[in-house]
Amino acid sequence: MEELKETQGVQSPPRVIKEAVFLGSQAIEKAPEIKGIPTGVEGLDELFFVVREEKGRLVKKPLGGIPAYSVFNITGISDTGKSLLVEQFALKQASLGQKVAFVSVETPANFVAMSLKLRATAMGLDFGELEDRLIIIDAASNSVIRENLPDFLETLAYVIKTYKVKFTIIDSVTGLFEHKEVQARAVVRRLFNFMKKWYQTALFVSQKRSGHENLTAEAAGGYAVGHIVDGTMVLAKEVIDSQFKAKMYSQAVGDLVRLFRIDGCRLAGHDSRTHYLEITETGLLKIGKPVGGEGR
Repeated sequence: MEELKETQGVQSPPRVIKEAVFLGSQAIEKAPEIKGIPTGVEGLDELFFVVREEKGRLVKKPLGGIPAYSVFNITGISDTGKSLLVEQFALKQASLGQKVAFVSVETPANFVAMSLKLRATAMGLDFGELEDRLIIIDAASNSVIRENLPDFLETLAYVIKTYKVKFTIIDSVTGLFEHKEVQARAVVRRLFNFMKKWYQTALFVSQKRSGHENLTAEAAGGYAVGHIVDGTMVLAKEVIDSQFKAKMYSQAVGDLVRLFRIDGCRLAGHDSRTHYLEITETGLLKIGKPVGGEGR
């Protein structure tokens, strides 16, 4: 970075401060191109877009996936499909020849591999051709990695450098500050900065403690995760327990409706409406039409 000229009468700042100051022209030179990263989830990629200038007019263009180098929070109560979403994403990228680091904080590696294999079969993919592109970090069985953030980041950096990883999944980030949620913001901030340093496109799964306001970005640790990351995807389920809900969702009392919404994205435009969500019999997520839209 070019040395900033010292203004007369103003003392030059310490080196550590000067290294944090960039001219806009310097920063933009290092800015990555915004492009779409396919997720492997039907109906999701079409929900992101960018605005381009063409012949003096602003035109809305589909991005075709989540923005490259973005860090997304995937949140929801239990059994809403969070792990399914990140597994589909990991397998989609592996099928495109990419290396993916899958950090499992909740489940031992062998069970994660088994789940990924089942998901690959449902997606019509040959898991045998993909398994060496999926690098599983077993933080569930290794308390040193799980409970010591420097060791966690050192392990992840080793994997990224060794295997040329471009995509990282943490399922779930909540497990890294379990029973010490007051540290959630500090933990997530360090993880977020790490992903940016290594130019990762990352998905952080986070747990909700209850179904209260289940379509918000709130999760364990409050809004710490959602405030720091680039965007949040919220997965929810709603039991139809009143005639009002039955009319709203066009379902019968007693039915279960699954819902999905994107709660903000800094790097690209997005459809912010609440959409119907489906988990198929084979265990795949599909994003449907918006609630209130025509049909499901």
